[in-house]
Amino acid sequence: MTKVIPLASRCAAPTTTPEPLEVIQLHAQAHNALSTALHCLAQPECTTLHLKVATGRALRAATLLKRASAASSATKGGAA
Repeated sequence: MTKVIPLASRCAAPTTTPEPLEVIQLHAQAHNALSTALHCLAQPECTTLHLKVATGRALRAATLLKRASAASSATKGGAA
């Protein structure tokens, strides 16, 4: 005789809404901006130009993360 193992119903699985495409794209752009900033700072001869570029990329990343947070809050009905 075959032993039957009861499985949890589909209702037991947590329901999470996927992030909208805009939030994912903003997150990816912020990641790329931070990666670029770190690349500039990791140069053996880190000049003032490298520092300016790294600062600009870090500020860009902060702006993108702020926009992603606002977009995520807007889609979930919360305040930004």
